[in-house]
Amino acid sequence: MKLCVPIPCFFGSLPFEKAVEKVSSLGYEYVEIYDWRSLDLVSAANALKKSGVTMLSMCTTEFRLTDPKYRDMWARGIKESCEAARVLGVKKLITQVGPHTGAQREEQHKSVVDGLKAGAEILRRAGVTVMIEPLNTKVDHPGYYLTSSSEAFDIVREVGSENVKVVFDIYHQQISEGNIIPNITENLDLIAHLHAAGHPGRHELQFGENDYRNIFACVDKAGYKGACGLEYSPLADPEESLAEAKRIFG
Repeated sequence: MKLCVPIPCFFGSLPFEKAVEKVSSLGYEYVEIYDWRSLDLVSAANALKKSGVTMLSMCTTEFRLTDPKYRDMWARGIKESCEAARVLGVKKLITQVGPHTGAQREEQHKSVVDGLKAGAEILRRAGVTVMIEPLNTKVDHPGYYLTSSSEAFDIVREVGSENVKVVFDIYHQQISEGNIIPNITENLDLIAHLHAAGHPGRHELQFGENDYRNIFACVDKAGYKGACGLEYSPLADPEESLAEAKRIFG
């Protein structure tokens, strides 16, 4: 498994080019960001190339899949994000599905599926995968629609596109449902990326109730070949925290 550094979590106050240099100097090869619109794409692409760092994922510009009236806006955002991904060499986009609208869950579920189906051909032509993300509503995202990994997997199956997958955030799913190792290892064909943080607190992986060494070992043994983004707020100095993560988990 590869470890990936989300730039905003560790070096969000630095210009992107300097942040990438920091990441490279710590021996990491992979990064991700959230808002690609904050970047000068050409300058960022040059910085990635110069440092030898690969950007694995970034977010789409629109997240409201639960409401059909935003579907065209979401599709336009996918087109824009795929073009930015082409410049940056990114192959994966993260999209949240949006808030619970108050409509019946069946209606919202169908809206998410239909929206992803509408974007699947755009993604296929671009060679980019979009990843929906279940989140917890108990601590961080009250009012969000998609909390269950099983529903996320059902959505991906219903869409039926190799360009639509799940980003499985271990921190969020520990809060929402637990059963982390089976939920990952039994659904590797539907998962394109992992995120992780210690719970409670969303800090370093070693400061929480999950045994990440065992989780990673089991996921590796099951055949996962992707990356895990260290999506936490460090208690230690960011550089020290990443150096320690590499010693423990790298």
